[in-house]
Amino acid sequence: MDSQHRPSPDSEQQKTSKKQKRGIGGIGWAVLGAVFFASLLAIGILPRLSQKSELQAAVKEASTVPSVNVIAPRRATGATKVELPGSVVALNQTTIYARSTGYLRRWYADIGDRVRAGQLLAEIDSPDTDQQVLQAKAEFVQAQANVSQARANLAKGVSDLKQARANLLIARQSWERWQVLVKQGAVAQQDADTKYATYQANLANVEAAQNTVNSDSANINAAQANAYASQANFQRNTVLQSYKKVTAPFAGVITARNVNTGVLISAGNGNTSNSNTSNSSLYTIAAYDNLKVNVSVPQSLSQSLQTGQTAQITVRELPQRVFTGKVVRTSNAIDPTTRTLLTQLEVRNSDATLRPGMYANVRFAINRANPPFVVPDSVLVVNAGGTQVATVTKDHTVHYQKVAVGRDYGTEVEITSGLTGNESLIATPTVDETEGLRVQPVAQRK
Repeated sequence: MDSQHRPSPDSEQQKTSKKQKRGIGGIGWAVLGAVFFASLLAIGILPRLSQKSELQAAVKEASTVPSVNVIAPRRATGATKVELPGSVVALNQTTIYARSTGYLRRWYADIGDRVRAGQLLAEIDSPDTDQQVLQAKAEFVQAQANVSQARANLAKGVSDLKQARANLLIARQSWERWQVLVKQGAVAQQDADTKYATYQANLANVEAAQNTVNSDSANINAAQANAYASQANFQRNTVLQSYKKVTAPFAGVITARNVNTGVLISAGNGNTSNSNTSNSSLYTIAAYDNLKVNVSVPQSLSQSLQTGQTAQITVRELPQRVFTGKVVRTSNAIDPTTRTLLTQLEVRNSDATLRPGMYANVRFAINRANPPFVVPDSVLVVNAGGTQVATVTKDHTVHYQKVAVGRDYGTEVEITSGLTGNESLIATPTVDETEGLRVQPVAQRK
């Protein structure tokens, strides 16, 4: 019975083997679990470590690359108002000189007087001109008398020619009859020869009369030409005599009077060596009903300006008045010194409120087909290279771009050329932002 209940040696070995197997399986599972958890830990930690490394590198790089505020240029509006300085000038203004030499007898208009066209302004006493008129008139009358005498001679010559031709006809007929009678033996040959001689004499008389008529015709032409010359000389002196009365060439206002009664006036507008003779201008007259305003328009706006366009004109001395002017012409050429286009406007001034010489402000409303860009004035860099802006390229480096500046609005300026609109401009460039410097752009808030 004891032998039945005692375990056998083989049974003990089997139990020990099973226990060992169970122990080895638990350790393996533990190792596998540790490897699994280590893998999960590696998958989660390694990317974090990589990101941290990159972040630390970025922070390090950011600490060495300077940051700059950048802005983008904006396009200006197409419709804009432009105010430019202008100068008011008379639409018609002239200086009046004497055309007749003599003494000033009397003047009738003074500065500030409004005169009409043809109104008498002054009279000049010119005895020399009067005598020249009388002499020219006498020569003209004599020339006309010569023409009349030449015509009378021609008429007499024509009459003599007709008589000579009639005598020639009779002499010829008589000679021909005597020729017949000679053949019939009724008369002697000597009598026929006498008739032939008479015929020849009358033929010569006709030729002489014809020459006289031709000569008289030539004399008439010469006398007529002399009469025309005398008439022209008489008319010329008569016109010069009419210049003794100085009249206004058009309606306007006398702006200057340079003569006094009794002064010796010399015709023309040059200077004379005689100190007692004055040939300076007598008067200056200007038309006030219509005035011109001269404006120098910048080249950037010259293409947008059209003939017939209106503008508002104001002057500081008349703050309550706004005048309307119309563009009537331009010089069609840019002044190379000022780069401006001379433009003239015409403005009505029926009440003579505006005066020539006034300074005026001219305001245009212009629609620009290709408006320029507008940037703050702080982005401009002016140096030996000209006017430039500092831009940040796509690879974050500084590049200086040359630009052309248009209108100045105080805190902003127009850029007429040099920009495309896609640039990033450094808002306030300094000497530290050199060409090619690597920077970190930061968009500036508006």
